[in-house]
Amino acid sequence: MSLFDTSPVSMGAVLKTAPLAERMRPRALEEYVGQEHLLGAGKPLRLAIEGDDPTSMIFWGPPGTGKTTLAKIVAQRTEASFIEFSAVLSGIKEIKQVMIEAEKAAGFGSRTILFVDEIHRFNKAQQDAFLPYVERGTIRLIGATTENPSFEINAALLSRCRVYTLVGLSEAQVVGLLERALEDTERGLGESGVSADDQGLATIAAYASGDARNALNALDVAARLAIGRGEATITKALASEAMQRRMLLYDKKGEQHYDVISALHKSVRNSDPDAALYWLGRMLEAGEDPMYCARRVVRMAVEDIGLAAPEALNLCLSARDAMHFLGQPEGGLALAQAVVYLALAPKSNAVYTAYAAVQADIQKTAAEPVPLHLRNAPTKLMKELDYGKEYQYAHDVEGRVADMECLPASLKGRRYYMPTGEGREKQLAARMEDIARVKEGKRSG
Repeated sequence: MSLFDTSPVSMGAVLKTAPLAERMRPRALEEYVGQEHLLGAGKPLRLAIEGDDPTSMIFWGPPGTGKTTLAKIVAQRTEASFIEFSAVLSGIKEIKQVMIEAEKAAGFGSRTILFVDEIHRFNKAQQDAFLPYVERGTIRLIGATTENPSFEINAALLSRCRVYTLVGLSEAQVVGLLERALEDTERGLGESGVSADDQGLATIAAYASGDARNALNALDVAARLAIGRGEATITKALASEAMQRRMLLYDKKGEQHYDVISALHKSVRNSDPDAALYWLGRMLEAGEDPMYCARRVVRMAVEDIGLAAPEALNLCLSARDAMHFLGQPEGGLALAQAVVYLALAPKSNAVYTAYAAVQADIQKTAAEPVPLHLRNAPTKLMKELDYGKEYQYAHDVEGRVADMECLPASLKGRRYYMPTGEGREKQLAARMEDIARVKEGKRSG
């Protein structure tokens, strides 16, 4: 069969066996729900569709937001041949075959839209294979991805595509879709005799997290449960049973991974224990590696708490050990205890910034030799070369502080550590002032 064979399959046959989400897929722009920022009157994507703009596109957004549906609607509105291409199942050979077929079709005046689902899964070579055909206009590429295109799509291909960002549906929009599915007698559940109360619909909408496909499939399961038990209404309890467990949108190697850990770290830094607990819970409940969370919590202790509350590091290391010993779910409580303490602890990044300044100086200044007075002199030759000469043993001088420079000559007097007035660092700042006074007294004396 040709790749461009578009002979219709009986819609009735397809719809009877397809999942509810597939049966209820919008067939026209007027049925599409959500993405008003792109599809509202005068908005960019709507204008592109209505104006038959031939530009290739990338749809970026979470699952269940209508990326595939939009691509099909674009093909329908522009009367183009539509080919779905899976980045999971296809390679260079398949890409080249599709391109040959597309060029033949173009020769007869036929337009081709090539829809690539999960385009971020293609490697560089596979993505590059599209470039000449997109450039010549042989195909109109529409890619769908849940990953940030800036990181996952080649710059050359990305520059030839317009990126549209889709967002998760609101709970009200999901409820509207569920109500439509319950009423639709042609494609939905209208002939089943099953209805749903407000709490049942709200439960499914909340659990779906903006994913229309997830919501519709959950409604289908709930309806089957209701029919099997001879019940006419999907209640909150029945909806909860159908959902079983909320599936959180989270990719341990993708943008969600970095977004959520960023939210956790910034909540701790901003002294918000409630938000810190929430974001930690989001990671752990979604299946993140708990030891990754533990490592990041330890980093927070040294980066944002520092010497303002030095005991925080030991607490976080203990939480890490508890997680390693107990595992989940019990170990999660140890991490929760740690992030609450970090959020409420006094904050200081003084050591963090001091060490960053040290690293910068090491890179931009000469690697000077250690001053002679700071060197050990275990041999006679070293003593003759003045190793250790004029070294002052701090325990033998008044105040146990010697007036002795310990930095290289080019960095003499350089200050790196600037303690804050927070927590324990207030005491450290006072101690540093005492040391400075002792040194100054010895110089003036």
